[in-house]
Amino acid sequence: MKKPLTFCLFLCLLCTAGTGFTAHAFAQDEEQSEPKSGYEVTVPNPLDAASATQLIKDLTKLANSVPADRRTTVLLKFQSDSKVPGKTTFEDALKVARGITSPQLRRLKIVTFLDGEITGHSVLAIIASEALLTTREAVIGNAVADEIQADPTILLTYESIAERRGLFPTPIVAALADPGLELAEITRIGGEREYATTKTLNELRKEGKILKENIISPAGLPLKFDAQQLRSARISAGIIDTIDQGLELLDLATIEPLKQAGLLGDPKGAMLEITGAITGGRVQRWQSNLSATLKSGDTNTWLIAMDSTGGDLNGSMILAGWFSQPEPPLRTVAANISGEARGDAALIALACKPLMMTPDSTIGGPGAYAISTEGLQPYDEVIDQIATSTNRPAALIRGILDPTTVVYQYTNRKTGRIRYATEQDLVLNVDDPELEKAKWKRGEQIQLSEGLDAATAISLGLADGEAASTADAAKRLGLTETPPLVSDRGLVRFVENIGRSTSVAFLLLFVGFIALSAEASSPGLSIPGFIALTCFALFFWMKFLAGTAEWLELVAFTLGLICIGIEIFVLPGVGIFGIGGVLLMILGIVLMSQTFILPQNSFQYQILNRGIWTALAALLGLIAGVIAMRYALPHVPLFSGLMMEPENETRINEAEKLADYSNLLGRIGLTTTPLRPAGKIKVDEQLVQVVSDGSVIPRGQRVKITEVNGTRVVVEAQEDA
Repeated sequence: MKKPLTFCLFLCLLCTAGTGFTAHAFAQDEEQSEPKSGYEVTVPNPLDAASATQLIKDLTKLANSVPADRRTTVLLKFQSDSKVPGKTTFEDALKVARGITSPQLRRLKIVTFLDGEITGHSVLAIIASEALLTTREAVIGNAVADEIQADPTILLTYESIAERRGLFPTPIVAALADPGLELAEITRIGGEREYATTKTLNELRKEGKILKENIISPAGLPLKFDAQQLRSARISAGIIDTIDQGLELLDLATIEPLKQAGLLGDPKGAMLEITGAITGGRVQRWQSNLSATLKSGDTNTWLIAMDSTGGDLNGSMILAGWFSQPEPPLRTVAANISGEARGDAALIALACKPLMMTPDSTIGGPGAYAISTEGLQPYDEVIDQIATSTNRPAALIRGILDPTTVVYQYTNRKTGRIRYATEQDLVLNVDDPELEKAKWKRGEQIQLSEGLDAATAISLGLADGEAASTADAAKRLGLTETPPLVSDRGLVRFVENIGRSTSVAFLLLFVGFIALSAEASSPGLSIPGFIALTCFALFFWMKFLAGTAEWLELVAFTLGLICIGIEIFVLPGVGIFGIGGVLLMILGIVLMSQTFILPQNSFQYQILNRGIWTALAALLGLIAGVIAMRYALPHVPLFSGLMMEPENETRINEAEKLADYSNLLGRIGLTTTPLRPAGKIKVDEQLVQVVSDGSVIPRGQRVKITEVNGTRVVVEAQEDA
């Protein structure tokens, strides 16, 4: 009996620990969640046709900028009747109410704030909101105060809006829209509390089902509902003095006027060019540059101009996830493919909404990064999120990235709805796979492996339209002109434009081989050799390292080290390789030490000075090392054996004189060849071409140099001692 009891206790402890861990993890998630922000919109009272249309237009723009899986709170601040004369027509109020409750604004949580008395048809817009906050002075009064007589159609409309939203009880709304109705708060015999109007009251009175009755508004007297009554009826979420006090009730950290959030008015854009290869370093730079455009609050639209073959799946996923969920003040992240978006670059384009393509452009197909099914699996959640946010088929997105994914077009046999899916996706998360398959008729396979042209991408719902150029795409976005490129170092754009040029690459290769030929035809290493080395290094940077600015900095520094090494170990002295190597090293260090091309402020000047001093310190270290090797190391016992001792300078100078053997006059040598009469002798390890005085002298005979005339050296035999 002990073992089952012990096992049960163990399970209880495990469940308790698991519950505690879950609660702790949830608390951490709560702590780490981002602060929520809301927006405030002042609603004019009375509403006219223009202001009603503009209000719905502004709210629609805001809703379109909110990610699909989120909701943003909007506080509608109504002006009281006493501030502005005039009246709101029923048609204008109905336009606002219908807009607020429409599916297009489902991403917005509409909250009304009242700080005074509101009557007339502006009340209809308040009834259409999801929540209500009031000050102590707030009053909602007669909704038909501006009407000559009661209209049953108006009453039905008010009740319909109230039932759709569910904030205001229908009897209260009916009394607001028809002053002829009596409104009372009653308590039934069973204890239920509710509001009732004339017809319901009379029936309950006759049946004797009312335990308690409180008349709020007699028949014929317009209803006025103050802040306390609104709170008692659980219509108002709270009574506050200022909007800031309502932030906690709304679960918001901050709230700002919508007009100051950059979400209203005309679109103002910034453009980013994604061209060439995609690398992690470039992705970080693009993110930094794009984020900087939002700091001023003027930019609300990004236009991504694309012509890329990809290169970094992880970096592309980061950008795609960012672009698919633009957050205020950003409204739109659009893309235009002017050439191609292959490989993982296609995902960046597909994350943008809208996506436009030039007629001859291509999306998808093999790119610089080979994507496999296994390599794509860790990003399934990101792909699903992008598909949801952009309303594009997830199966087609996967098929664009992974050429082995087989996607079919399916048609619902009953409704005719078209769906793009793989065979596995079709029956995913369904109870009866066979029944689900029977609902759909499989069509042709969608060919995605080689990419899609503009027309095909549009027909499949992957692209949203064609644009003849980037300027045309900007115009279709509502921009007055092509937006400026994001702030970046001018040198970076210049360098990367060169790095993508095939003509420059060919020119570098051409010049490099010419310089190499010139170097091969002359002894030693000189200027042509340095030019050839530089050209080949730049060609390697353009073709193998994707021609990015970050790699150029490293190539310049490394090439400088190589040139200095050649100058030290191959060509001792100070020549083109030494000077060029030092300049290349300084260039690489300075470029890697700063993020600008020309300093504009004191901080940038400080960074520039730091980079220059770093380069100079490296140069001084190099010079100090050379001096130490030349003068100090020969006298250190540990390193003296590694250094070659210099020969006698006087003897070297004499030996290097052209055709001058006067220093050998009178010296004794040994013949190494027979002298008949010409031959060779050896004097102190030196071979000399000589002639005898006329006699034949055998090999191995001692001879004496008796005469030297330029290159003619005369010897005579010497008797052995």
